[in-house]
Amino acid sequence: MTQDLCTLLREKKLISIVRGAPTEKITKIADALWRGGFRFLEITFDQAGNIPLEVSAEQIRMVREAFEGRLHVGAGTVMTESQRKLAAAAGAEYIISPNVNVEIIRATKAAGLLSIPGAFTPSEIVTAHEAGADFVKLFPADCIDLHYIKAIRAPINHVPLLAVGGVTPENLGAYLKAGMAGAGIGSVLVKKEDVAADDFDAIAARAARYVAVAEGI
Repeated sequence: MTQDLCTLLREKKLISIVRGAPTEKITKIADALWRGGFRFLEITFDQAGNIPLEVSAEQIRMVREAFEGRLHVGAGTVMTESQRKLAAAAGAEYIISPNVNVEIIRATKAAGLLSIPGAFTPSEIVTAHEAGADFVKLFPADCIDLHYIKAIRAPINHVPLLAVGGVTPENLGAYLKAGMAGAGIGSVLVKKEDVAADDFDAIAARAARYVAVAEGI
């Protein structure tokens, strides 16, 4: 299953990132993203505790049950082994972290899940890859320019990288052409004001713009 997910992510290129969404609206958000063409949805854990981890885990479970086989759900901002276990128990198909934690990467792979840690430097990227990461998210991508990405891709062209942070429909194409395997998109895609207004069609339309760019590369 992990290999199938890797292949699908390489094909679709995009992961939507949902952070702090109301539980009663999570399936409507997921439906909007699916209608817009997204096939991967990350629900993040809040490390500050403003949103209990169990609430995020329940959202993962809800999306997994409602969209089984259509929308692949994972857990984001996973930083401890207990959080990884909680996400896996809820049905997360992949584990995403903002950092490189070799133990979490190895435990994720041992559990048969996709591993996507975050890294910023060449050393971190290679460390994550050698620990078994399937993809490495380059984070925060909006703090660097394309010259940095191209410089990294020259010697480290065997590691699939995802741009995360500040990715818009306008700059997505440039990231992909620079050698990124895909991107993760958060608050610029799922806007809090749209969620508050129940304007899920706006989210779907915005998602479709990203998908059109990704499919054109």
